[in-house]
Amino acid sequence: MESLKKITLLAVFVILANGIMSQSQGAIQTAFSKSYESEHARKYSQAINDLKPIYKSDGYFVNLRMGWLYYLAKQHSESIKYYNISIALKPYAIEARFGCIKPLSAIESWNSVRAHYLQILKIDPQNTIANYWLGVVYYNRKEYNNAMKNFEKVVNLYPLDYDSLVMLAWTKLYLGKLAEAKVLFNQALVIRPGDNSASEGLKLIK
Repeated sequence: MESLKKITLLAVFVILANGIMSQSQGAIQTAFSKSYESEHARKYSQAINDLKPIYKSDGYFVNLRMGWLYYLAKQHSESIKYYNISIALKPYAIEARFGCIKPLSAIESWNSVRAHYLQILKIDPQNTIANYWLGVVYYNRKEYNNAMKNFEKVVNLYPLDYDSLVMLAWTKLYLGKLAEAKVLFNQALVIRPGDNSASEGLKLIK
């Protein structure tokens, strides 16, 4: 009889727990749905408020979305805060790091941007987006040897990627590798005939 009571109590507990979880999931889905609608209407503050009733500091999804919405609202410090919470919750999820790069770029915190790209590449060394934009960061700093390594990775993976090809060409030009730069500029013109950037680069070599 005692065992039967325990089984009955356990069954009641499971039913109640499932009911609470169902209500909780329903509230979360409703809040996110309202938030998406507000975002679509460009009411970013409202979209943030829509999520506050279901916000939890240990919720990856809600923190990631708060980071995005605060970025859209141009509240970059708040955006960075929520993205950092997301990163702490899931350190190997690169989407949160890519998200954090947006507000960091908006405030021109380039050292932090660089750090995030480097961390992404530790997790996913072949990530073409991170390799390309880290190359751009190095290029803008005139760190051409570093930039070349990143652009070459992308071009090796995607030889017909125009943006990486032309950036690699310019990088080679500034490194004095004129013959290699000329070949790359000509390849870029095959992909995008009459392109101004590639044409300008060739004029500097001739």
